[in-house]
Amino acid sequence: MPHALLLKYPGTNCDVETERALRTVGFSTQVQPIATAAPEHVAKSQLVVISGGFSYGDYVTSGRLAQLETERFLGDALHRHHAGGGLILGICNGFQILTKLGILPSSSLIDNKSERFECLWARLVKVAKDSPFLQGLPDEFELPSAHAEGRLVTRPGDAEKYLSAGYVALQYADNRDGCACSIAGLQDATGRAMGLMPHPERFLLPRHHYDKDWAAHEDWGWGYFLFKSAFDVLK
Repeated sequence: MPHALLLKYPGTNCDVETERALRTVGFSTQVQPIATAAPEHVAKSQLVVISGGFSYGDYVTSGRLAQLETERFLGDALHRHHAGGGLILGICNGFQILTKLGILPSSSLIDNKSERFECLWARLVKVAKDSPFLQGLPDEFELPSAHAEGRLVTRPGDAEKYLSAGYVALQYADNRDGCACSIAGLQDATGRAMGLMPHPERFLLPRHHYDKDWAAHEDWGWGYFLFKSAFDVLK
């Protein structure tokens, strides 16, 4: 049975829902506070997940303090896990942390265009057709999103390069935040590391949808298939 490690930071608030989603698709799981995390926890896992929330209150900038603490306690364990074929997933704040750690292409997630926290449903376009996290998902689908710093920016020209090089996993159909190239999710060159701003763990079941008559799939919400895709690849 594939094993998933969830790293938890002060301010992480989506680990319970994320662990539930992982267990639902078949993973064994361990939620590990970063202050007690060790390279051995990473070594015995096939998937490492950094879930959403507001690590360290988003002080300084989102993900920066979590980056420093991750490097303090884990060293290069995440990079070694990835190099050895393991999967890494960052959701919302986890996405922000992965960009700071240099696991994903160089980018930053800054204040929303509205300069407010926004909680809404995002319509997404699947760009990385071969992503191990996106198999079983349609070309267009939607997930809930909730963030204050979700506008992805890059150095001039980099976002276009990422799109042509296959580093863009997901795009927004309606780019409310003005993200560079409408990027909602990035992956690395291997596809084994991915970060996305919307929350798949919040749309596990059809009844989680805002439309009580939603019936695109009778058993599961779209978020289920993202976690199931990773499970199937590892299994």
